[in-house]
Amino acid sequence: MNFSLANRVSALTPSTTLAITAKAKEMKAQGIDVIGLGAGEPDFNTPQHIIQAAYDSLVEGHTKYTPAGGTAQLKDAVIQKFKQDQNLDYKPSEIIVTSGAKHALYTLFQVLLNEGDEVIIPTPYWVSYPEQVKLAGGNPVIVEGKQQNSYKITPEQLSGSITEKTKAVIINSPSNPTGMIYSPEELKAIGQVCLENNVLIVSDEIYEKLVYDGNSHTSIAELSGELKEQTIIINGVSKSHSMTGWRIGYAAGNEKIIKAMTNLASHSTSNPTTTSQYGAVAAYMGDQNPVEEMRKSFEERLNIVFDKLNDIPGFDCIKPQGAFYLFPNVKEAAEMTGFDSVDSFVKALLEEAKVAVIPGSGFGSDDNIRLSYATSLDSMEQAIQRMHEFVIKKTK
Repeated sequence: MNFSLANRVSALTPSTTLAITAKAKEMKAQGIDVIGLGAGEPDFNTPQHIIQAAYDSLVEGHTKYTPAGGTAQLKDAVIQKFKQDQNLDYKPSEIIVTSGAKHALYTLFQVLLNEGDEVIIPTPYWVSYPEQVKLAGGNPVIVEGKQQNSYKITPEQLSGSITEKTKAVIINSPSNPTGMIYSPEELKAIGQVCLENNVLIVSDEIYEKLVYDGNSHTSIAELSGELKEQTIIINGVSKSHSMTGWRIGYAAGNEKIIKAMTNLASHSTSNPTTTSQYGAVAAYMGDQNPVEEMRKSFEERLNIVFDKLNDIPGFDCIKPQGAFYLFPNVKEAAEMTGFDSVDSFVKALLEEAKVAVIPGSGFGSDDNIRLSYATSLDSMEQAIQRMHEFVIKKTK
């Protein structure tokens, strides 16, 4: 029987991240010593008090459906977190808990976009942003965050990209894949452009707790009451509390939008996993020391490996301020070693140096690669040594 697929899925771009990861796993299964630096999740277990809270919820019989938008207890915990961290006040009706932050973004675009609406997406971008916009019938408008501006867009670039069809702009700070953070001054200037043009700000803050070397995260929503009204914050416990598999994210903002998202969720996922919600309450209401310990560990790794990475001939990396990724420009290294593209260079790194990294093409930046330091320091140092030797060998 010959079935045709919906146009919406045929337009999707395959994930380069998954392709590289699958190839690396295949090689490992064959007994090949591959070092994978593609991880998009912390290499720490979820803190014990969170696991215990989830276990207790099961024992106590909390195994049934919850409200589609999340339990009142978890919404209260999220509200308290916003008040404590950003001095932001939200009502329960302005919060939706979702099956991960990715689901919050997906649901937001589904309720926000009509056919042909535009969403401005700065490069380098997280791989799912353009695809989710396309799935909602919208058009991604890609604006280049230039390396000389630390991969961030300017207010002038934003203003020049806005049309009568522009519905929203995505700001991801700290960024995946660059680790860059928008300063309060930069956010204020971008926010002013959005206010003047009635453009919704989608502020992805999933890496907010992972900042280094004295840098700090600012939410654009905390800069003024007007900007709070113009912003939907996307966040979750996946990165901050090492809970990627628990699938708990949330969105906060305009009550009308949140209500629409909740209605849609009620017909798609029903509710976020009940047990995970109890774990997430413990994440926000319990001991925060594990969060700081993990942050310090990532900071230590970054400060040890950064210079070593930049010592590789043809590698040019700006030191990240947050998240757990390095995003060097390796165009020169690819050219030096005789490859016609960074994608080809990445393929050879995997096959010959046995190091798996993610090509920047998947993030809208063809000259870069993404490496995760959410892996052991020993593995990172070995991988960098292998890449260094590979470049030297190929350049001779």
